[in-house]
Amino acid sequence: MRLAAFASGRGSNFEALLTARDRGNLPEAEFALLFSDKADARALDVARQRGIDTLHLSPKDFDTRAAYEEAILVVLREKQIEAICLAGYMRLVGDTLLEAYPRRILNIHPALLPSFPGLHGHRDALEYGVKISGCTVHFVDAGVDTGPIVVQRAVEVRDDDTEDILAARILLQEHEAYPEAVDLLTQGKLRVEDRRVIRLD
Repeated sequence: MRLAAFASGRGSNFEALLTARDRGNLPEAEFALLFSDKADARALDVARQRGIDTLHLSPKDFDTRAAYEEAILVVLREKQIEAICLAGYMRLVGDTLLEAYPRRILNIHPALLPSFPGLHGHRDALEYGVKISGCTVHFVDAGVDTGPIVVQRAVEVRDDDTEDILAARILLQEHEAYPEAVDLLTQGKLRVEDRRVIRLD
């Protein structure tokens, strides 16, 4: 399956996917494109170093989100992209991409959804005082971190945790959970029934 990764920053989850691929853990995944909305995103450099095509488009150059996504979609179609992995992509995905890739866009979120969606999962979990947090890989829909859940990993929240310390511990689990979910998707081992994602492995 030909995949595009979308990233806005350092791309650590993108690197984790590439590492899993290099180890033979993603036998049906081919990363054909790295897209970023940020010209200085480190993820672009990661992709170039691995010989993966890159694309940067700034949303500021387009009048609407639909026009922006249409421009992205042109390239995705040219490269025969079959699914998208959001890896630290900090923009909401709009209807244009959602309609082109139904149940074919994955995202990873640093909390146990449906708790603590949005930009500040670690901070919100600590402020609420939960004892368990973690990460969630889910299909993307029109909401904010509301799509059907594919994989979750739990992490203990310790009394002396700071946001950075908790984030680092959860990130280790993200780097295992995301390749697992992508492998299931690319091997056709996922079925969605209403909100439930059924694993066929």
